[in-house]
Amino acid sequence: MLITRSAMAFAHVRAIAERAAAWGVDVVTLPGDRLALGLPDDPRRAYAAAKSTLAVVVAPPSKRRLQPIAPSADWRVDLAEGCPAHCSYCYLAGSLKGPPITRAYANLDEILDALPAYLGQGTITSRSRTRAQEGTTFEASCYTDPLALEPITGSLSAAIAWFGRWEAPAQLRFTSKFADVAPLLALDHQRRTRMRASINPRMFARFEGGTSPVADRLAALRRMALAGYPVGLTIAPIIAAEGWREAYGELLTQAGAALADLPDLDLTIELITHRFTSGSKAVLDSWYPGSSLDMGPRNRVTKHTKFGTEKQVYDTETMRTLRAFFEGGIATALPSARILYWT
Repeated sequence: MLITRSAMAFAHVRAIAERAAAWGVDVVTLPGDRLALGLPDDPRRAYAAAKSTLAVVVAPPSKRRLQPIAPSADWRVDLAEGCPAHCSYCYLAGSLKGPPITRAYANLDEILDALPAYLGQGTITSRSRTRAQEGTTFEASCYTDPLALEPITGSLSAAIAWFGRWEAPAQLRFTSKFADVAPLLALDHQRRTRMRASINPRMFARFEGGTSPVADRLAALRRMALAGYPVGLTIAPIIAAEGWREAYGELLTQAGAALADLPDLDLTIELITHRFTSGSKAVLDSWYPGSSLDMGPRNRVTKHTKFGTEKQVYDTETMRTLRAFFEGGIATALPSARILYWT
């Protein structure tokens, strides 16, 4: 783990360093604020070295100016950037510049103290008739999986406790492919944080290296619900590979069993189909050569975004078939759930 000179000025970082040392992690305090990694020339070895590196840095003002994050939430709030998992469909590929090291932010208090200025200013839940009960929503897992980093950073626990103290119509949201929720269970969250488990069928487990088994993620979600948290499922990315109906049918049944008989269950579901850009495909092909993930042209069309970029999504017929299946399957297996969006 690397800590920049400026980051060491924050008490939050000194606590991170102590936790890291307790875990037996090598901690290097840099003489300055530049991350000089000295990565190997070989791309595969450089990727592996970067993926296994956590750097603690100060988030600059530009990172603390929140951006909208439709359709998930009103605003994106970053506690970190990067993820230690090895998902061969990774959404971050092509989005984050440079080697895929994970950067945890030192100035957590500054990040959180900026949030009240955004209260009521979003367009996803702040002004939504169907999601108004969520208040202004802040998504913490757009560019990271905060639960994956929690044993070292403690940032997610601090953010949940902060939202618990914030007496306002606001909600922190995060989704995770990890299962160690023990540090979160006793927090005074005041139901202002929603955890979602990101899940996919067993047939796609090979695309999610380094993550917790889906059964463990669902068990963790159940523990969070029992601790009073609102919870959710992020089924993503939905992959229309051969056998997908049987695989996702089994997944929905598994989720229904894991979340059965929970008192006062507040459950949402987000449905996100697999998509990619030419840039992310090139990065993923270099990170995971030989992956069997289908990123070919079959059943795909090009979609133009409002930012002037292009991405490959499933064609209309495939999307219609997938959506009908999930809406019907969820109504049967998880009848109390609210589907927030399909994309």
